[in-house]
Amino acid sequence: MDLDELDNKTFECFEGKIVRKDLVSSLKGQINVPTYVLEYLLGKYCSSSDEEVIEAGLQEVKRILSEHYVRPDQVELFKAKVRELGKHQVIDKVKVRLVETEDKYWASLVNLQIDKVNIGEDLVYKYERLLAGGVWAVIELSYDSTFYHRNELRPFVIENIKPIQLASGNVLKEIKEYRKDFTREEWLNLILRSTGLEPNVLSNRLKMLHIARLIPFVENNYNLVELGPRGTGKSYVYRELSPYSILVSGGDVTVASLFVSLSGRGRIGLVGLWDVVAFDEIAGLTKLANPQAINILKDYMESGSFSRGREEITALASLVFVGNINLDVETALRTSHLFVAFPYEMQDLAFLDRFHAYLPGWEFPKMKSDMLTNHYGLVVDYLAEILRELRKLSFGDAIDQYFELGKSLNKRDEKAVRKTVSGFIKLLHPDGEFTQEDVESYLKLAIEFRRRVKEQLKRMGGIEYWNTALSFIGKLNGREYIVSLPEQRVSTLISPDPLPPGTVYTVGLDVESGKYALFRIEVAKMKGSGYTVTGAVGRAMKEAVRTAYDYLRSNITKFTIDKSLDDYNVHLQVVNIMQAKEGSQTASAFFVALYSSLMDVPIKPGTVVLGEITIQGGVLPVQDFAECVQLARENGARRVIVPISNSKDVALLPPELLQGLEISFYSDPKECLIQSIEG
Repeated sequence: MDLDELDNKTFECFEGKIVRKDLVSSLKGQINVPTYVLEYLLGKYCSSSDEEVIEAGLQEVKRILSEHYVRPDQVELFKAKVRELGKHQVIDKVKVRLVETEDKYWASLVNLQIDKVNIGEDLVYKYERLLAGGVWAVIELSYDSTFYHRNELRPFVIENIKPIQLASGNVLKEIKEYRKDFTREEWLNLILRSTGLEPNVLSNRLKMLHIARLIPFVENNYNLVELGPRGTGKSYVYRELSPYSILVSGGDVTVASLFVSLSGRGRIGLVGLWDVVAFDEIAGLTKLANPQAINILKDYMESGSFSRGREEITALASLVFVGNINLDVETALRTSHLFVAFPYEMQDLAFLDRFHAYLPGWEFPKMKSDMLTNHYGLVVDYLAEILRELRKLSFGDAIDQYFELGKSLNKRDEKAVRKTVSGFIKLLHPDGEFTQEDVESYLKLAIEFRRRVKEQLKRMGGIEYWNTALSFIGKLNGREYIVSLPEQRVSTLISPDPLPPGTVYTVGLDVESGKYALFRIEVAKMKGSGYTVTGAVGRAMKEAVRTAYDYLRSNITKFTIDKSLDDYNVHLQVVNIMQAKEGSQTASAFFVALYSSLMDVPIKPGTVVLGEITIQGGVLPVQDFAECVQLARENGARRVIVPISNSKDVALLPPELLQGLEISFYSDPKECLIQSIEG
């Protein structure tokens, strides 16, 4: 292969700690072993640009794997070899459990498929992660035919283990020194290549989104969620890139395994033993989907501590939640929210509000071969040591040199944004040398990631979370920058353009779900008599149509209409924009739509009509007024027509909600028409 300028610079600074990443891919296809295990060996034998050295190193790696890595089809052969030789070195994943009925630790070797292997307590105490998911290691395994336990022969003994990881040395000092030899773009590309990606095929935004996946490795107690399609590499980062992270299946994790002592001897669970705990397939988090577990999660995600009896325990593990959204983003935003992949019990607002960042998983392309690099990158184990050492730094105050955070950010928002910016700076400027432009670009992403959380809370929790216009202010120019989300659409669902006569928007309550939804009513008239209703119409809406039709028919002269409803067959169609089953308190909108169609006059553009009228022309107030106005406003309403009895409720609306929104009141149906109809 041809070395590029970045390859050459990488060799100058990190010789002996780099590897050609396509070698990893080729071996990975042959041997199902974690990337950091392969790179541990490749880094020792293939860290060179000399093709002959690389080829010889590859043969050595293959030999070592052949003689020491346990393949599933060679289990009995390895057992026999250990027995014949008395001692043999194996590369395997080792786990340890305490069998309390025997008061003894037993190890299990995953690939070798031996459940009860003797291991000394000194090794267990030295490597506590053996008790929490296990570690890959080079294992000195011996065979002692005289070793019995409770009258059963247990001959396999772990004499020693060497976890697959490089000695750290003074990694942080090295990185601070070498970073100065790279431009920001070169360093960014080196980090991406070290994870196996080829940066030259990625846009700048995609580069930064991939880098954001690494923030939990460098920030203590960082809470990240990423939901999106399958095949985009969500799980890979947390499974393959570091021996200090663990990816657990959603259905396997419990409160006990996550927080509480695993051994009964005072040890805490996963959060105390790993830098990153990532939950795969969050839809399966059934064992955490209960009030007790969620409360413990909330405490830990907020403060980095949790209670164990009367004792308060602290831990530093970052929590990552990854999963799949079955709906496309546009549909999810129109009909639901972007936390829909969580179990229903975990769609707790206070729990979700603890997330510092929500990565838009739908923006990541599915992994393809051309996205994988064939250039050099840091050996993953060395990268993992770098990431771990960077946890000791903090750049949370970097924002303050150039910017102020807007008033819309509360304390939790500010903490989230600062941690994200700090994470980006650690990853891309570990030497602490950065510019205002650097901080501004990271700040925009940090606010975007946090705002995505807040926008979903607004959809789920209503007016309490309305103010999502998160911003920052430049200290030099005093300009305020409001950060928007790429998936947001300004026009959303309510068209700002003039609509045909008989068309009007309204908000109704779906009685079954207890949620409000946006509807578009379309009315057409033709020769005949009576009326028909089609669309998403339940019992409440049918009653609203009957009330509106009968009221207009009995008061036709009162509105100086020179036409008779008896001369027309009126077709009312309810367009179910948000897939609700029906909507109550919508009679006023049906009345306005009927009049608009009968008289061939359109409703004012961007108008939403709220409220209920009675058969005698009475006007009923809108229940949950703020929620209805919020739903209309966030979907593009420019004016809302509401009963006069709700005028007192306007004062309760946040000022941000009222910006650009005209609210008009009516005390009777005629006034509702005047406020709604053009002309």
